[in-house]
Amino acid sequence: MILNKDTAKKTAELLLQVKAIKLSPKTPFHWASGWKSPIYCDNRVTLSYPPVRIFLKEEIAKIVEQDYGKPDVIAGVATGAIAIGILVAQELGVPFIYVRPEPKKHGRKNQIEGHLESGQNVVVIEDLISTGNSSLNAVAALKQAGAVVKGMVAIFSYGFEIADKNFKEKNVRLSTLSNYENLLEQALDSNYISDKELITLHEWRKNPSEWNPQN
Repeated sequence: MILNKDTAKKTAELLLQVKAIKLSPKTPFHWASGWKSPIYCDNRVTLSYPPVRIFLKEEIAKIVEQDYGKPDVIAGVATGAIAIGILVAQELGVPFIYVRPEPKKHGRKNQIEGHLESGQNVVVIEDLISTGNSSLNAVAALKQAGAVVKGMVAIFSYGFEIADKNFKEKNVRLSTLSNYENLLEQALDSNYISDKELITLHEWRKNPSEWNPQN
């Protein structure tokens, strides 16, 4: 869910400017899943640009307080959201923890790193939402540890139907600074893409697993 249209547009503009998001309808990227995609998103790039990371930190912190009130703990999803999660926790003045995809196989075998007490209110921070599976896996680990997960805030979402379904099934509220629709709108307004490329990008989102640029 997008809470502020201006924030969504500004976020999309910044992600495009620093090339955290790249659009390439003619020469698609290959995702680890095997999908061919005209878009690639790596929001960790934003950390190299102080004005951008400050903007993201402040806007995410606003959403956290507006939607959930000040939580007891901020949790970042490893590894992409650890840094932005720390920044948000610092902005709010609350403790920070992070959640691994699975427990470590050595040492204390932790999946959750940091101090978490049962019953504490937690807001989860993500950098990117695709299907939502890894994000919801982190939520499940937190709940198993006794946390009260109030919701999740992410920088960007592709807006896949499967993600919407997954979050609804797990009854987890998700807010994002920006999403695919706002990204394409901003990319077109700034002449980053053409009208023809816009059509291609819309077509990909309809069925990303089967999309082929040669079709």
